[in-house]
Amino acid sequence: MPFQIEILWTDFLIFVLMGSILAFGVYTLRHEHLRVPWRQVARRPLAMASLVILCAYVVIGLMDSIHYRPLQDRQNSGEPVYSNVELSLLDKVAMPLRARTEKTYSAPFAMQAYTKETVEYPDGQHAREYPRLLYGGAHLKNEAERSGDIASRAGTATLAGLGFWLLLVGGFLLIRQKREETLAQAAGRLMRGEGDIPWRTVLITVGILIMLATNAGYLSLTYHIFGTDQAGQDVFYKSLKSIRTGLVIGTLTTLVMLPFAALFGIMAGYFRGWVDDVIQYVYTTLSSIPGVLLIAAAILSLQLYIETNPESFTSTTQRADTRLLFLCLILGVTSWTSLCRLLRGETLKLREVDFIQAARALGASHATVMARHILPNVMHIILITVVLDFSGLVLAEAVLAYVGVGVDPTMNSWGNMIVSARLEMAREPIVWWSLTAAFVFMFALVLAANLFSDAVRDAFDPRLRK
Repeated sequence: MPFQIEILWTDFLIFVLMGSILAFGVYTLRHEHLRVPWRQVARRPLAMASLVILCAYVVIGLMDSIHYRPLQDRQNSGEPVYSNVELSLLDKVAMPLRARTEKTYSAPFAMQAYTKETVEYPDGQHAREYPRLLYGGAHLKNEAERSGDIASRAGTATLAGLGFWLLLVGGFLLIRQKREETLAQAAGRLMRGEGDIPWRTVLITVGILIMLATNAGYLSLTYHIFGTDQAGQDVFYKSLKSIRTGLVIGTLTTLVMLPFAALFGIMAGYFRGWVDDVIQYVYTTLSSIPGVLLIAAAILSLQLYIETNPESFTSTTQRADTRLLFLCLILGVTSWTSLCRLLRGETLKLREVDFIQAARALGASHATVMARHILPNVMHIILITVVLDFSGLVLAEAVLAYVGVGVDPTMNSWGNMIVSARLEMAREPIVWWSLTAAFVFMFALVLAANLFSDAVRDAFDPRLRK
């Protein structure tokens, strides 16, 4: 085979999480009491637009979670020899961005380097000037052609994206077209926003994303649209690679946190007595420890283990992935206490209601009561907390990277981009595009997650449900 599939720990857990989400979706479709609040979420245009943006981030993150080792050579016996460098499907798609590396900094859409260098002319003379980039705008003869070329390529990409979007809308209308209804009438219903689900908002959001994707993809073939960093790497490529890190921090940490919070919170509220006292003591003690110090101690201990046992890791990608997984575990262990308190208080109230007392009187075991009667009735609290904590965990990665205990410095992440931009903002002339790119991508993800979480909170909170 020309490649060998490589499954990292975080890759495996990501696909397990995706399978769990799909299973929960099937379970929701079979239960009316869960379908009702989700239908309320689906009726909100802003929530559906945010969901489309989140799905775009998830697709990029999943593409970056399919890793493989390319074939490097073959031995005399015919056995394949694979590379020690793990690549992802996103690396394959974005190979032009990954391969085109400049010498050092260059501004967005620039044709020349950002700093002057000593250039030697054929006649032997030397001069200090801004050298031409190896790849950015290399197809142009001079600076005067750049503006027209960018406008021409942007127009071509916009027309291509618009055509693809119109085909998508046409296919959607054919599927949604009712009997004895013309295509124009179906388009009129769509434009008026008729129906329970705001398909007009969904399609407009999809169209905007398609336009942005076609423009970014086409322009990045000949320009560095977000510039390059100190090592000459394309900042747009680094921003795309950082999406997976943000999603892993936000989702896998939740996967670690939920079992602790749900089990201990429900047990504390249901059994009360000494069980409640022990669980309260544990999460009160854990909450008293400064989270940053606990994370720093754990990450530094892991770093020491990695340095003293290099034979356990075959590549830098595996070392960085192990540190990322360990960071998710530590964040999950230190962030379950607030949800545990909420579930304990709700369970204390639920255990006294009539249907719980009736189940106990009929001989139902404690495990059955907690699993079949209490857990479904506190699920709205779990869902609200999960979607609200996601954006906070994404931002926490940037903060931890800033203090030096975040993900591995060799891993692409928005936090590492912000840390490197700290020094770039102090130089003259200022290098602003790395910080701007990290801010734009992180802002879009966190804003979409917050808007969607607001809709989920309003739909699942019994006090706000209409």
